[in-house]
Amino acid sequence: MKVILLENLKRIGSIGEVIDVKRGFARNFLIANKKALYASKENIKQVEKIKSDLSKKDDEKKQNAKKISEKINKKEYTVNKLSTENKELYGSVKPTEISKIIYETSKIEVKPSMIQPVKEIRSIGKFKVKVSLHSEVEAEIMIIVNSAETIQ
Repeated sequence: MKVILLENLKRIGSIGEVIDVKRGFARNFLIANKKALYASKENIKQVEKIKSDLSKKDDEKKQNAKKISEKINKKEYTVNKLSTENKELYGSVKPTEISKIIYETSKIEVKPSMIQPVKEIRSIGKFKVKVSLHSEVEAEIMIIVNSAETIQ
């Protein structure tokens, strides 16, 4: 299915580009989240007219993402979780928890979907986590997992 992108999307395309994607991806994600339109002749003409406005909006989003990146990049955030004697956690540290911790400490709202742990956090220690703030802006934070209580 051919669609016209309304946003720059990492590994997919840029604003105004006509791309061919699977029907489900187009309907359920791109069009549902207003990231694309069906590639009809009318829509192509409409997007060409508003392309500069879309580019300006994307630049604003990128600038905001850069500001957030400067505030949280290379910062350390601490999580206290229940653990066993051999330093394994009961459960894992999820992106939603990381998002809450960032908000509580830095007062910056980061969606859990933006948080990409390098690997699943299931033990005590330090872990690097990437935060994708924009298709072109990423920040890297450090999550320090401490034992709140040791259970045998």
